[in-house]
Amino acid sequence: MMLLPDWLQETDTRLLLAINGANDPILDFIFYWAAQKWTWVPFYVWLLYVLYRNYSRRVLVILPVIALLIAASDQLSTLLKFTTERLRPCHQEGLQEFIHLVYNTCGGKYGFVSSHAANSVAIATFIILLLPKGYKDLRLELIAFALINMYSRIYMGVHYPLDVLCGGLLGFILGMIFSTALRHFTPVPEKVAQ
Repeated sequence: MMLLPDWLQETDTRLLLAINGANDPILDFIFYWAAQKWTWVPFYVWLLYVLYRNYSRRVLVILPVIALLIAASDQLSTLLKFTTERLRPCHQEGLQEFIHLVYNTCGGKYGFVSSHAANSVAIATFIILLLPKGYKDLRLELIAFALINMYSRIYMGVHYPLDVLCGGLLGFILGMIFSTALRHFTPVPEKVAQ
């Protein structure tokens, strides 16, 4: 079972309660749907289109790498959950009564690290590093995509901020590793496809 120093656990809990405590029915709706993977399908389709425009047939090499990246991110974050056994705040005795659960959704027993954070940051990092120069707006959209996913987990009371930050760090490292490996075989185009 994961034990944190008292000051870190207290800070983590205070941040969680501040973010989760600022609940509102409209924000509940927004962040609940932001946390659903199917909500992002149009965005994923757009990303695939952009990759296809810039890499054409080489996108057939990129797609399996994306699948491996997501599998690695998801499996490593799950392994960490069962290794550290840090309870989600919504399962933490003495804290759960202070947590505002959006639509009574809590999730599995353990929360360190957040798979949502790891997966979204891994995807964002990977694609940002594969985009040719330009695409400033798309890079910002990818960062926003990752941040919204991360924030939603704290807002919904299913993860502590530290769960989310460490999940994001795991995703960032994996995104860097996978994009660096891929760029050895498929170089990034010099300029944006017209």
